[in-house]
Amino acid sequence: MEPDLFTAAAEERQEKDPTGSPLAVRMRPRTLDEVVGQQHLLKPGSPLRRLVGEGAGGPAGPSSVILWGPPGTGKTTLAYVVSKATNKRFVELSAITAGVKEVRAVIDGARRATGGFGKETVLFLDEIHRFSKAQQDSLLPAVENRWVTLIAATTENPYFSVISPLLSRSLLLTLEPLTDDDVRGLLKRALSDERGLKDAVTLPEDTEDHLLRIAGGDARRALTALEAAAGAALDKGETEVSLTTLEETVDRAAVKYDRDGDQHYDVASALIKSIRGSDVDAALHYLARMIEAGEDPRFIARRLMISASEDIGLADPNALPIAVAAAQAVAMIGFPEAALTLSHATIALALAPKSNAATTAIGAAMEDVRKGLAGPVPPHLRDGHYKGAAKLGHAQGYVYPHDLPEGIAEQQYAPDALKDREYYTPTRHGAEARYADAVEWTRQHLGRKRS
Repeated sequence: MEPDLFTAAAEERQEKDPTGSPLAVRMRPRTLDEVVGQQHLLKPGSPLRRLVGEGAGGPAGPSSVILWGPPGTGKTTLAYVVSKATNKRFVELSAITAGVKEVRAVIDGARRATGGFGKETVLFLDEIHRFSKAQQDSLLPAVENRWVTLIAATTENPYFSVISPLLSRSLLLTLEPLTDDDVRGLLKRALSDERGLKDAVTLPEDTEDHLLRIAGGDARRALTALEAAAGAALDKGETEVSLTTLEETVDRAAVKYDRDGDQHYDVASALIKSIRGSDVDAALHYLARMIEAGEDPRFIARRLMISASEDIGLADPNALPIAVAAAQAVAMIGFPEAALTLSHATIALALAPKSNAATTAIGAAMEDVRKGLAGPVPPHLRDGHYKGAAKLGHAQGYVYPHDLPEGIAEQQYAPDALKDREYYTPTRHGAEARYADAVEWTRQHLGRKRS
């Protein structure tokens, strides 16, 4: 028998006893209109709506699609909705257990169904990134000739994990992490829906907030935790899922941290000040509090980038590239793996030599500008690339530094009002000692007076 996303036997058993299935399964949407989040993929005329037969007529049939997104964002759910709503033949394979043999069997069955009964086949392939190049190659003829319409799901970047020929023959649809409001709406539906908990328990605000933090944008995780906590509450004879019950059930304490309130800024401030103070252990503690509280990893990464320039600067020139690389990695992978990247960057910044010379330098320069200490650009530095510039004296007398043996010309660069002003005062910490020597040498060769 061909594999199917939900076999007839399982569906019949679920209809007779819905409570026999996990809450996350029972609450799966039955139509695209019930899907939570991903509204950018569900507009009229979208590939997913065409797959279920909405506006799929005419010579242009629905395209194969690759669904890319983190766990719990609805990849399998969307496939399930298609399987229920489409009038097409629907087959599921998992790249964990299937191979080329199973793929060829599905393709042969699809060709027979199309030729014998005019029945189109939709193939859902979960975790396609686990397929080797040869296994993915086996899909190409079927996708190219539209013997099957492929729905492939992956949590890995498809540009690295899916072969280019298959990518070029499919539409790549990116699923976004669910927002707190998305998950909150799903929890409320699960509490009241006949398929869910049918108003057997209530969820106070503090418990709901902790559930959202636990979920981290993963709908499946949220519903699994809700079901476990609701069961524990009912076993106690309680109809309210208290925060204590939820903490006991999921074995995870609720972190007192308001992402929109004072604690958000207090803990973030403590993280940066611990890095500035080179206390790596304290910095990791505050980082852990932010992660456990469900803080946006991009916010943490932005703070680390600021810290790299504000408190480290040229004392460790690698600090900013490390922080920027961490921010880019976080944007690509998200939690939970992003915690490793943030830890990596936090440790590097906390243990780096410190200097705020770059911070004080730009601050002093901007303060002088605000005071009106600017003045005209010296004539020999002005643009001379236009007719009449020489008559105005522009660019006349400028000495080209590359023409000199030491590559530095003794001439005035700053406006008259600031010609002897020194903004950058490097420390002797770490790599900045080299810059301290360099700035002393260059100022001498520029003929600058000592301040």
